[in-house]
Amino acid sequence: MTSTLEIERRTVVVIGAGPSGAIAAALLNRHGHDVLVLERQRFPRFSIGESLLAHCLDFVEEAGMLDAVRAAGFQIKHGAAFAWGERRSEFDFRDKFTPGKDTTFQVQRAAFDTLLADRAAEQGVEIRYEEEIVAADFSGARPCLDVRRADGSAYRVSAAFVLDGSGYGRVLPRLLGLDTPSAFPVRRALFTHVEDRIDAADFDREKILISVHPQHRDVWFWTIPFSDGRCSLGVVADASRYAGRPDDLQACLDSFLAETPQLTGLLRNAHWDTPVRELNGYSANVSRLHGPGFALLGNAAEFLDPVFSSGVTIAMRSASMAAGLLHRQLEGETVDWEADFAVPLKRGVDTFRVYVEGWYDGSFQDVIFHPNASPDIRRMISSILAGYAWDLGNPYVAEPRRRLKVLAELCASAPEAS
Repeated sequence: MTSTLEIERRTVVVIGAGPSGAIAAALLNRHGHDVLVLERQRFPRFSIGESLLAHCLDFVEEAGMLDAVRAAGFQIKHGAAFAWGERRSEFDFRDKFTPGKDTTFQVQRAAFDTLLADRAAEQGVEIRYEEEIVAADFSGARPCLDVRRADGSAYRVSAAFVLDGSGYGRVLPRLLGLDTPSAFPVRRALFTHVEDRIDAADFDREKILISVHPQHRDVWFWTIPFSDGRCSLGVVADASRYAGRPDDLQACLDSFLAETPQLTGLLRNAHWDTPVRELNGYSANVSRLHGPGFALLGNAAEFLDPVFSSGVTIAMRSASMAAGLLHRQLEGETVDWEADFAVPLKRGVDTFRVYVEGWYDGSFQDVIFHPNASPDIRRMISSILAGYAWDLGNPYVAEPRRRLKVLAELCASAPEAS
């Protein structure tokens, strides 16, 4: 990095003003620390990840933003519904094993992310939009970032610490060579917003609907109702499932829907008014979550899969954990980022990973759709679906792989209700 740029000294720089960045910045600001947020885009901007989990609101509340979120008019969400042909299953967050929030929201992320960022700014956080990190140097006593403004001018900022909440932008993983391949297969998502006009009496707008393709259990759809009569609709499938389908994104999405009568019937009156978008090979991982002078938050570190809407929850939890640890460090305490951040954060991420893997191999679907499930076990599963994947008091969190394997085998062997 050259040394001819204007240099600005700050205590903490947060990359990205999305949920993880806004929460982390607000929490550090509430502790009295100087925080600068640098965001490449101009808000509001489109993003997916619209069905929040209940655990998210714990961190929104911690950051002093819950009243504003509740007043915004977002669609209330109480749980998740699943459909596979004629089979149905529902999980209600108000009936779960783990104490904590039992309701949340389904949000248009453009409005939600802007609200969080604006609340952080109102609390005293400085946010600069349309400023991109183009180089990073962590070799000295203080990290240095080269920043390019929208008008092409540039400057350098020196910080005591950098938190990367850049989401899919993955700024520090790219600049520092931290990216590693994900263990998940390459999957592709197609999605849009529609005026849904759903009139089915049994459709619950207070739940996300996850629909499974009748023939291909690894292909699934999300339907996320919003409070304005619209919904987010998407399909996720392995890259191989797109072979032979139309190149046009709308036509391709239509071809998946045409094979799923349960969903086409639900959306028979929908008005399609928004271009279809796509996201390819979205799963990502890194070699480490922290290093001298930096830590990675949320999707900047790892993104699993959208099936259980865990992304924003992981992002916010990582923001809360990192902000608390960094506060202690800035106060002069010696902290262990591996033991107190990376290891406990990964514990919950790995719990989600087990159930994502079980979803795609069919074993967790067998559990979800089994008609004679134990109410106690359903409450434990409901807690995980609500985002409480760090509750080691829940046996299905403490030993997720073993417990799910045994449960799936029992469900596969038990007779179904006639």
